Amino acid sequence: MSDHHHDHEELSKEVQAELERLAECLGQLQDPASGLPLDQLDADIEVGYEDDTVYVGITLGYPCASQEVHWRKRVTEACEPLMKSGPLGGHGLQFELFSDIPATSSANAPEPLRGVKNIVAVASGKGGVGKSTTAVNLALALAAEGARVGLLDADIYGPSLPTMLGTEGVRPHVKEQKFFVPVDALGIETMSLGYLMTEDTPAVWRGPMASGALNQILTQTLWCDAKEELDYLIVDMPPGTGDIQLTLAQKTTLAGAVIVTTPQDLALKDAIKGVEMFRKVSVPVLGIVENMALHTCSKCGHSEPIFGIGGGERIAEEYDTHLLGELPLAQKIRADIDSGRPSVTADPEGEIAGFYREIARKAAAQVWLNASSDEELPEIEIS
Repeated sequence: MSDHHHDHEELSKEVQAELERLAECLGQLQDPASGLPLDQLDADIEVGYEDDTVYVGITLGYPCASQEVHWRKRVTEACEPLMKSGPLGGHGLQFELFSDIPATSSANAPEPLRGVKNIVAVASGKGGVGKSTTAVNLALALAAEGARVGLLDADIYGPSLPTMLGTEGVRPHVKEQKFFVPVDALGIETMSLGYLMTEDTPAVWRGPMASGALNQILTQTLWCDAKEELDYLIVDMPPGTGDIQLTLAQKTTLAGAVIVTTPQDLALKDAIKGVEMFRKVSVPVLGIVENMALHTCSKCGHSEPIFGIGGGERIAEEYDTHLLGELPLAQKIRADIDSGRPSVTADPEGEIAGFYREIARKAAAQVWLNASSDEELPEIEIS
């Protein structure tokens, strides 16, 4: 009897040692969204053992609902050598992927913004680069990956959000005579000046009035009304680098900015101005999205970079930020958004939605890195 008991103790020690080796192995897996190994990230790795089964749980700090299959395959491959023989030989492996989205701390947030974990600005140096299309698809992609998302249309001069989301003519509810309740569109919480303007409201706002209007919808929208927190509030900024951008940077703590550009030299010069402006007000630039990078001929399928090549990458390197992704110059992107069903919603499994979802994961991974850079090292739990 005592011998048997002794064996059991030995086994659990051996198993314990093997599980630790397993966890070390997993810590070396690279996270595709940030390009860093898990043990350099604030990722939690849990390894457990029960009933001849090894349980592995990995928690990432960005929404990653579509990535479980991909991770399961990699985790299984990484564990395989240890699961072939030795104390864990021949046992089953169960894997789960979780996400736990941290908040960018902001002590001075106005009341309705307190339940918003991360505010991300989508900006461009000039108009016409597809910034709003990118902002809307980015918000929908984060939601598709499992986050709770809000979208604020801060483009005072041409609020296009209602058209893009098919919510034209909608008026938000007003609560207690001073708060707007955001409009739910395609599963995200939205607010736009377009909801408040009528046909005959002149869109030519004077500067101070415009930043006043932005401030008002930013601080008087109930982003988290009795529901759980918003993980991300995406703000579609007006093009350029002016008052409104600065108002936003001063009034709130931005988790970061995504800069949209196209490959033409002129647009790239303007993108650089955007990067520099956010640097000045100490807002981290999460990365650059290069829009309309490749054109694919609908007749023959040949792709070519009409507007030039590699510009986004050059800026990303020069300014120590990331190229989050390149989007094709595709008629479908425009047609989808014009019909009020943006690509991520219109064709969730399609190639274009895939691009946006990857951009969303990469941008969110940068937010996570910034939020956790001042925290402690990752934990590995073995049970």
